[in-house]
Amino acid sequence: MSLAQDLQNLKDRLTSSDRMPVVFLGHGSPMNAIEDNAYSRSWAELGSSLPRPQAILVVSAHWMTRGSTLVDVSRMPKTIHDFYGFPQELFAQHYPAQGAPDVAKEVVSLLASHHAEGDDTWGLDHGAWSVLTWLYPEADVPVFQLSIDMTKDLPHHLEIGQALAALRHRGVLILGSGNIVHNLRTMKYGAKPYDWALEFDGMFAERLLTRDHAALSDREGLGNLLTLAHPSLDHYLPALTIAGASDAKDEVMFMNSSIDIASVSMRSFVYY
Repeated sequence: MSLAQDLQNLKDRLTSSDRMPVVFLGHGSPMNAIEDNAYSRSWAELGSSLPRPQAILVVSAHWMTRGSTLVDVSRMPKTIHDFYGFPQELFAQHYPAQGAPDVAKEVVSLLASHHAEGDDTWGLDHGAWSVLTWLYPEADVPVFQLSIDMTKDLPHHLEIGQALAALRHRGVLILGSGNIVHNLRTMKYGAKPYDWALEFDGMFAERLLTRDHAALSDREGLGNLLTLAHPSLDHYLPALTIAGASDAKDEVMFMNSSIDIASVSMRSFVYY
């Protein structure tokens, strides 16, 4: 089935639904924010197929905390250019969306057992705005971020998603941004994907389809394959949170199921 057919099925199903989907996007290079390519075009097409949210909660790989889960409660989140060595055109990009402080404060309460705290110093890092600029180019939907606590093991991040799931009935789009495989130490431009990258990406998709989230959050069971796919887990954890926010009623749709620069999966998925 083509992406266009998948998106039409998504749109048709969401028309009669009383809750928002949950979305994970493999964001890849920051350059995808300004380049017209297959990834950015697919995000734009997805944005036109989604219902308009009341607010967007973003779980990005690029807001890492230790010992707490922070929620951005600012009224006007700043655009963060958290990278270097890229063209000036990229640093000139801004995403001037308003925050959603009221909803954000509710999320602090929702996640009280997970040591959540409000924060007004962060904003929108490139894991958020590089994809939002295509999903909602007018920046006219309030948006706020949730950090990932790097001291917690994998099941914790599934639990975060489960706690957030109630927001789907409140018109809140829960958006994860990272990569299913993300090993920049082994990247090779123009090279074929590593076998281990293909294996981890395929395994993740298969277990997502069967809702075997326990296996996806079993560090010991994933073993060395997880270490190869993720020398650091920051790009993996948002995918677990999005999986946790889904339930058995959801269907799942995949997008951009490919490996870039040999060791970065661009796979995205939508639960709806």
